[in-house]
Amino acid sequence: MVVDWQKDSMGQLKATTRGGKAAPLYGSSGRRERRHSRHFRVTGRRRLVVMETACSRAGGPEGGGREDGGGAGGRGAGVWGAREPPPPGPGSGFRRLSARLGSLRPADSSSARTEIHLLFDQLISENYSEGGGGVTAEDVSALLVQACRLVHLNQEHLVSKVSQLIHHLLNRLQVIVDEQNLDFLLAYTISAFQQCSSWTHMEILQALSALLYYNGPRCQKYLPDLLGETGILVKLSDPSQSDPDRSRAAVHCMANICLSVPGQPYLDEPYRNVCFQTFLTILQSSKVSGMDDITFCMLLQNALKGLQSLLNGGKMKLTQTEQLGSLLAVLKKYMFHGLPGLNIEVPAVLYPAPLPQYDGRSPIGQEPVEMNPSKPIASKRKKAKSKQKKGHQGEELKEPPGEIGAGAASALGKLTLHEGSTLGSAYLSTPSGGPEGSGPASRDRASSYLSSSPWKRISSSESDYSDAEGGLQSKMRSYHARVRQGALACFLSTIKSIEKKVLYGYWSAFVPDMPGIGSPQSVSLMTISLKDPSPKTRACALQVLSAILDGSKQFLSVAEDTSDHKRAFTPFSVTIASSIRELHRCLLLALVAESSSQTLTQIIKCLANLVSNAPYNRLKPNLLTKVWNQIKPYIRHKDVNVRVSSLTLLGALVSAQAPLPEVQLLLQQPCSSGLSSSSGSIMSWLSPSDWRRDASYAETREESTDSSSGSSGEPCWLIRLCISVVVLPRGDPCSDSDTSGTVGNICEPSPVRLEALQVLALLVKGYFVTAQGYLMELGEVACRCMEETDPSIQLHGAKLLEELGTGLIQQHKADSTIALSQRVPVRLVVMFWTMMLNGPLPQALQNSQHPTLQASSCDALSSILPEAFSSLPNDRQILCITLLLGLNHSKNPLVKAAAARALGVYVLFSCLRQDVMFVADTANAILMSLHDKSPNVRAKAAWSLGNLTDTLIVNMEMSGQSFQEEFSGLLLLKMLRSATEASKDKDKVKSNAVRALGNLLHFLQPYHIIKPRFTETIEESIQALISTVLSEATMKVRWNACYALGNVFKNSALPLGTAPWTAQAYGALTSVVKSCKNFKVRIKSATALSVPDRREQYGSVEQYAQIWSALVTALQKSEDTTDFLEFKYCASLRTQICQALIHLLNLASGSDLLCIQETVEQSGDMVRLYILQYLKSGVEGDDTGSPQSPQERGKMLSEALGHIKGVQEPSGDTAKKAIVAYLEGILTIYTSETESCVSLL
Repeated sequence: MVVDWQKDSMGQLKATTRGGKAAPLYGSSGRRERRHSRHFRVTGRRRLVVMETACSRAGGPEGGGREDGGGAGGRGAGVWGAREPPPPGPGSGFRRLSARLGSLRPADSSSARTEIHLLFDQLISENYSEGGGGVTAEDVSALLVQACRLVHLNQEHLVSKVSQLIHHLLNRLQVIVDEQNLDFLLAYTISAFQQCSSWTHMEILQALSALLYYNGPRCQKYLPDLLGETGILVKLSDPSQSDPDRSRAAVHCMANICLSVPGQPYLDEPYRNVCFQTFLTILQSSKVSGMDDITFCMLLQNALKGLQSLLNGGKMKLTQTEQLGSLLAVLKKYMFHGLPGLNIEVPAVLYPAPLPQYDGRSPIGQEPVEMNPSKPIASKRKKAKSKQKKGHQGEELKEPPGEIGAGAASALGKLTLHEGSTLGSAYLSTPSGGPEGSGPASRDRASSYLSSSPWKRISSSESDYSDAEGGLQSKMRSYHARVRQGALACFLSTIKSIEKKVLYGYWSAFVPDMPGIGSPQSVSLMTISLKDPSPKTRACALQVLSAILDGSKQFLSVAEDTSDHKRAFTPFSVTIASSIRELHRCLLLALVAESSSQTLTQIIKCLANLVSNAPYNRLKPNLLTKVWNQIKPYIRHKDVNVRVSSLTLLGALVSAQAPLPEVQLLLQQPCSSGLSSSSGSIMSWLSPSDWRRDASYAETREESTDSSSGSSGEPCWLIRLCISVVVLPRGDPCSDSDTSGTVGNICEPSPVRLEALQVLALLVKGYFVTAQGYLMELGEVACRCMEETDPSIQLHGAKLLEELGTGLIQQHKADSTIALSQRVPVRLVVMFWTMMLNGPLPQALQNSQHPTLQASSCDALSSILPEAFSSLPNDRQILCITLLLGLNHSKNPLVKAAAARALGVYVLFSCLRQDVMFVADTANAILMSLHDKSPNVRAKAAWSLGNLTDTLIVNMEMSGQSFQEEFSGLLLLKMLRSATEASKDKDKVKSNAVRALGNLLHFLQPYHIIKPRFTETIEESIQALISTVLSEATMKVRWNACYALGNVFKNSALPLGTAPWTAQAYGALTSVVKSCKNFKVRIKSATALSVPDRREQYGSVEQYAQIWSALVTALQKSEDTTDFLEFKYCASLRTQICQALIHLLNLASGSDLLCIQETVEQSGDMVRLYILQYLKSGVEGDDTGSPQSPQERGKMLSEALGHIKGVQEPSGDTAKKAIVAYLEGILTIYTSETESCVSLL
């Protein structure tokens, strides 16, 4: 074929084949040229070479075409069909063409325009390798700037071609233009749009969109031209625009402007509002006449993408109900866009329902009103639905591989891994195709569900569309699916940008509810999950539903259906319970009907979120049983993601409001799913440890098993399953994306094993009675994991060990409800920890390459049962202490914090706390950590210091002077100074530092106090406590400070009453008892005021009167609070104040009677009322928190009366007589009322 160049009568350049017609290359019709240009680019390099060599041979259209821009005799004008040699390296073609372009100068000659045309065509058709073939962003930017400089705006064909070049290079090479070159290119592009003919606008808008991509923050000065009132994009995006293509391209540009760049300023609020309203208007508008369906779908996708970008930027706050309701309405509308067999009408605005959980009322005792949300109306009734089902039955629908849009695809990628999940991203980012043969039983169930349910899917095909359906219909289905995915991705961003309490007002608009009798099922996210032919869209809907369920515990907490409600209306609690049941039904139906592994994973994750948040203790049983039975076949699914999510669901089941009786029964079910055959191999696979050969083990294990009431005849299948997943080799070949096991490539993939270890840890935490029968086996699993090389497996093994230790401690606590005969024998616990300490635990503690493992191992070591520790061999005890003291010197703050905390646990052990050397070593280690630069280390060290000082007090009370004399006074002084300094630290450190100060000041002996070096430190310590009581610190800190002052007052060796700090200490406590907002702090301050047991400790008469008056005022204000949560402490506060007043009466001197008489005269009735309540509270069953019995309280008041009678009052005073009469009157009333109550009984 021979190609010649010539001009037509209009001066347009034509490529003419010999014997053929001349077709215009740069025609005057914008649409024709765009179509030709697209075709020209697609045909690739070969056609361009033919045209280039033809021009070379002919000397160009005007005889001036040559490679270097010279005349017809230049290089390249040679033999017909000759090809240039291939480029020598990556990017060489681009650089060669860029050099040629750079050598040109602006000219308006025909030959110059022709050469520029050809260079642009060569640049567009250049075969760029992956990564740009060595072409840098700076090279591309410089080339585009040079190209624009060569093209005058009156050369419209070249303007069109340079726009194509900008669009092509930036997209093909994934280049984001730097700010300096962007400024020039944007100015050029905007001017081109304003000056050139309309047929060039489409190419210019495409170039503009490529320039604006992730460059929104850098184009601030051009925003008025683009987004102002008369801005280009605002005008073109108007739905009434006559050119749909230009409208779509303008919206695309606007969406690219809205993309946020981390670290860069976002769009100003006026421009954000313009974009938001534009996108919303487009979504609310109907398709205009003349717009084809594909263009309309692309327009919708661009608007949805723009909205998503605005919401993801974090600056768009949807605070107005109308604004949010309008957005949710259009999102709901397009979630179902083009869904076969469904046509719904959605109101223009969705309005929220009032939620009692979030308006300050109690969610449990409330009987809320009915929910009345805005619901869409289905336009097709039963008859129409049956016709649609019949028409679509058996259709095989196929979705093209690239169906999902960019926005939805990115949302899928972000959502594949949940926050806080331990699953490996490598396993969740690679979808695994192919259905899972989950057994005939589950398939029979699936078919029965499908036949009996209104949710029957249109197609059971594994893929979206069959290959047989091609053409426009298949293409339209693909575009419709992209719109649905875009709407769901935008909805997901909306969920993340609004508060949960706002979101749940729209619960019923998106979450299914149980349909009433004779009424159709409302459309919801589950409609998409069950009916949508695209598995990607189904997965998107399930991810959105998961996001809604995540964090819904407070909202769902009102659900209740344990009793039958027969009323004229449906309570809100029953409505929510009905919704939970319907979610269970629909998700289980979707589970058995789904064949896509990726969507299966999302269904199971959604179920796990539902199980984690629903209040099953308030619902009728059997919901969890159905989930439990349905998930079993998927535990052995061939796709690793499904296996991981199945174990996640099982973990949610055993951690939901644990322990639940329903789950307890499920754990005791017989082994199933083929697990019984592997039960024996589990034990044989575990190493032949010493504990198996120990003769005492069999006896102890038999004793433990016989006494355990939680053990039925059957072993726990879930524990055996998880152990087999962790330690057994994989028996069946699986098509996993990553099959690298940690033990010779024979074990399950790491994410599956990690999830199994998490399930074991959760099961031990929630159902220890069930797990205790496998104590030694689980301990060996933890050992096996810590011996591996994978740090994640090691870490989870240490976490399992910690949970086992914590369960043993909880079971052996003094207040445990487990009978002694049903607890794990201490001998078995000793054997368990001996195995741990002879195993990999010490090595893990010393593994400085993995500090996180060291820290977790410290936590595990701190969970040892104190009774078992004292029975360990001496060398093992020394090993534990030595390791912890050594790790306290670690340079890693995580390890140092864990070691400091573990030492704080050990110092409370009864077998260690009387060892003065251990206590001193621990004190020195803790003090060192208390000065660490890490706040977390200091917080843990302060907690341990508080525990250590508790030990000092216990030793002082039990051992007397001997321990105090042995303990170093210099170390005690050092502890006082360090604790005083720590009381000025952050609140997490301060709360325990003041606790330690109170204990240390209580521990001081007279020979300490008289030493000069102690005097100043004691004064500073007490001043630190006083300032903390009066500070604006958290209530926990102030409570601890009041408690500490009470401890100080217990030390009779301190000069309380005569020291200068006495008035300040009492002043701080009286201020708090009268005015603190927190009633717990008031209670503790009143307790501290009643500690001194001698009158002289209260100081002067004025000091005594101030304390008395403050307590009376506090009693009068004991109900003054605006916080509803504080009311439950009112009775306890009054009890403590009354107790303090009676205590003061017992110590009053003659000089103090005057202030007491004044109270009797002014507030006698109020005080009498509250003291009578205090005396009778035990009789009436009022929970006041007072430890005394009613008889003891009456005795206290009688003793106070006797003390007042024996007081010698100053001559002439009548206060004593008035007070005695007042107290006798109270006792008379109390005695008569008590006798009448006894006679009634």
